[in-house]
Amino acid sequence: MKKLTVVGLALLGAVLWLAPVTRGISGHEQGKAKAPGKAICILQSLSDSKVTGVVHFTQVGDEIEITGKITGLTPGLHGFHVHEFGDMTDTKGMTTGGHFNPAGKMHGSPKAEDRHVGDLGNVMADKDGVAVLKMKDKMIQLTGAHSILGRGLIVHAKADDEKTQPTGDAGGRVAGGVIGVGFEAPAKK
Repeated sequence: MKKLTVVGLALLGAVLWLAPVTRGISGHEQGKAKAPGKAICILQSLSDSKVTGVVHFTQVGDEIEITGKITGLTPGLHGFHVHEFGDMTDTKGMTTGGHFNPAGKMHGSPKAEDRHVGDLGNVMADKDGVAVLKMKDKMIQLTGAHSILGRGLIVHAKADDEKTQPTGDAGGRVAGGVIGVGFEAPAKK
């Protein structure tokens, strides 16, 4: 009995010690998780490219605003897609799987109603190989069945023609990263 009392008191002490810590770190109220309003992806080079960048995803009403900068590209259009998995263990990005497509749709333009959730079209690199992103999308989300959190983001070597199945004939993967929850500064009182 004495042994059970000691173990019980030790567990109670651990719970009481951790309770204030878990309430303060995450920004969540006790028992209520706050939906993320921001996500971020740090792009690393793949396939021996020099392509890198940072992409931000921000919930704005019912849309996700996509902003960021990608460098090291060849001038012109490059396919830009959310892929199924956030697995960056392959140096060519192949462990990210195919385009994120939970509803089994055909590949298409980001403006199409019938498309993969992950079909974000193309990014345009200028003569210096820099693509500055500022776009919005209604299909990707930060919660629910269309959540992109934990999935891969891939930049391709060529333009997405927005019709060839299932990939848009966008070529190899030149940069990729995992989309994670972004930092949101607490509201000032």
